[in-house]
Amino acid sequence: MAGRVRHPIDIRSLERWLNKTVPEIETPLEVHQFGFGQSNPTYQLTTPSGDRYVLRKKPPGKLVSKTAHKVEREYRIIAALSTTDVPVPRAYCLCEDDSVIGTPFYIMEFLDGRIFEDPVIPNVLPDHRRAIWADAVRTLAKLHRIDPKSVGLESFGRHDGFYNRQIATWKQICGAQAAVEDVDTKEQVGQLPFFEELMAFFSDGKAQPADKGTLIHGDFKIDNLVFHKTEPRVIGILDWEMSTIGHPLSDLANLLTPYYTAFLDPARSVHLHPGFLPKATRGLPSREDLTELYFAVLEPEAREEDREAVVETRRRELQWAQAFSIFRLAAICQGIAARLARRQASSEQAKRHGDARTLFAEFAWELAQSSKGAEAKKSKL
Repeated sequence: MAGRVRHPIDIRSLERWLNKTVPEIETPLEVHQFGFGQSNPTYQLTTPSGDRYVLRKKPPGKLVSKTAHKVEREYRIIAALSTTDVPVPRAYCLCEDDSVIGTPFYIMEFLDGRIFEDPVIPNVLPDHRRAIWADAVRTLAKLHRIDPKSVGLESFGRHDGFYNRQIATWKQICGAQAAVEDVDTKEQVGQLPFFEELMAFFSDGKAQPADKGTLIHGDFKIDNLVFHKTEPRVIGILDWEMSTIGHPLSDLANLLTPYYTAFLDPARSVHLHPGFLPKATRGLPSREDLTELYFAVLEPEAREEDREAVVETRRRELQWAQAFSIFRLAAICQGIAARLARRQASSEQAKRHGDARTLFAEFAWELAQSSKGAEAKKSKL
């Protein structure tokens, strides 16, 4: 829901630019700001005739990260995918001129649909819940089967070595975060449990999934999708800030995370969904059914003479990807703990996130060991 503007923009300057560049967007504009999209301030623009649009811009001031807040990349991929069967909002324009409203921005279509913040999808019929999850998975598979070159995105990222780059990046980040000292006690945040073991496991090329490079969203999950107001189908994917060319299993693992973390202790963690426990929610598809659907859409003409071996390989590789996804969650929580130590965060919720790093790291190692067991079994066959 859009509300008051927390990050003011020069509306008159924006209107002058639109009148010259995108005259189909009528002025004057009524402007409100969305509560989500806080990494990149996001606004609802309403024209005198009631048409609505969405503007996303880089935040003001000096940016800490050189890789975050890339609204130009968001615009590029949304515009490129408009000619495919992947549902995205229509992209109207990109402005890289800081003089208009202070930072680069783009404008896209406003999608009038439903966003489910709870992936359990409460308050719908079981069949509707099942269909919503199924279409989310179909939508992801459609994205992953797009050839980047076919939509002009062959330079959108490196086509190989995605996980090795991720491992190197997070190893460096975790080392820096672990060394942060509490401003009062001088006690270090400390390294994640099983960190060295996890690094050794993830770095083992024989254990890794087969290297692939497809278009990936980077944060594909239920609450980044807009669904039709009454039908169980995706009408648009939002928040493309982390999109690149990478390993498709990273997106699938991110989407399926609630199925894995539902078994964890809620007293030691955050954002867990007990509704994903077996038989807890009517109509919620099983993780196995969703995985099978994903590959059926991704590779509809794949020949599977040895189906049992193919299914086992997919299971092992997804387990590896899920272990890495959970490790990444642990590292993010470690970062929150580092900010707490520096007194850059102080809320009770932030403390719970920081403390959750231990449980997530332990669970990542548990998944890694399970994947290792599957690999050992495969090598004996």
